[in-house]
Amino acid sequence: MAVTRSKGAGARVLTQSLCERLARLETGTAEHSRVRDTLVEANLPLVRYAALRFHSRNEPMEDIVQVGTIGLIHAVDRFDPTRGVQFATFALPTIVGEIRRHFRDSVRAVHVPRRLHELWARVCAAAEELTTALGRSPTTAELAERLRLSEEDVVASMDAGRAYRVSSLEATRDREEGSPALVDRLGYEDPGLADVEHRALIRHLLVQLPEREQRILLLRYYRNLTQSQISAELGLSQMHISRLLARSFSRLRSANPIEK
Repeated sequence: MAVTRSKGAGARVLTQSLCERLARLETGTAEHSRVRDTLVEANLPLVRYAALRFHSRNEPMEDIVQVGTIGLIHAVDRFDPTRGVQFATFALPTIVGEIRRHFRDSVRAVHVPRRLHELWARVCAAAEELTTALGRSPTTAELAERLRLSEEDVVASMDAGRAYRVSSLEATRDREEGSPALVDRLGYEDPGLADVEHRALIRHLLVQLPEREQRILLLRYYRNLTQSQISAELGLSQMHISRLLARSFSRLRSANPIEK
């Protein structure tokens, strides 16, 4: 028992020391990142403690810990050691809140690697700081420069963040008035697809007819000639044209797999 208390006191002293050191370092420097990462790693047991509250949920514990780690990172970035509050006291509600938000938002449909989780948290924090400083939303290049990351990593982290948000197909929020909803921009069943199938079937059946009957059908239904016009062009009687058309239709029906 005494050993456990000693370890706990030692962890609190280490955390407090790291928080005070982090506050003195310039954001974005290598030393700041190293101390920040050490502070996060030192307090991962706090995340696991918070995650145990949700062990009965139908969600892998590893995923809950990952979400709680995002809350821990937020707490590290927002903590002010001069306020006289223990870091654990400040961080625990943030961690639990992040986990609860995770379940409230119906969980991600896509698994996001832990590295992107952490990058996303850093990008969000940097975006808030730059928005305040610039009076506008920062560009991807500005975020990348602030965090000393590549623009590709910033974009990937933003995509990871969007994996948490599920939008209704009928949602009208965040789109301009008069612009179509998401459901209106999704794919639809093109009636022309059936025509493609029908044309392919007709082409397959036509080649099975004698050449003269093929020509008569093309003149009748592709050039829209009447039977009298076809008879004049081919030098056949209109009655003969009518019989050839009837015979062609009979052959096509017998060869059509749909009619069988």
